[in-house]
Amino acid sequence: MKQLSILVIMVVSVVLFSCKEKVATEKSISEKVANKIEVIDFHSTHRCMTCNAIESSTKYTLDTYFSEELKNESITLQIVNVDDEKNYKLAEKFEATGTALFLNVIVDGKETQIDLTEFAFMNGNDQEKFSNELKVTLETELKKV
Repeated sequence: MKQLSILVIMVVSVVLFSCKEKVATEKSISEKVANKIEVIDFHSTHRCMTCNAIESSTKYTLDTYFSEELKNESITLQIVNVDDEKNYKLAEKFEATGTALFLNVIVDGKETQIDLTEFAFMNGNDQEKFSNELKVTLETELKKV
């Protein structure tokens, strides 16, 4: 009888521990962040012509060359007003106080921020040049995702 109760305890223990391990594995898989590129266009409430052109050229580039990636969310676009209190933490994370353009490349949960602000201001009013250079940068970063 003692052997039977020891055997029952061992079987129950194995079942409980194997279920616990499965739940932990499923949880870690579901918590894993998808690999993707976040394109984040920060701006303030009052915008100049170049600031508006940066947003327009960014949208044009994504819609023209990366529509599939937008659809499957391997690339996302966020237009963020830094003056809106609800965006404070995101703006602070990227140290954006006004107009800024960033790529946030996420691979296996690790984020790499690429600051394209200077590029954006230098080329924002030249949609062709802006679009071509942003396209090349995104294609390069997509290979990592």
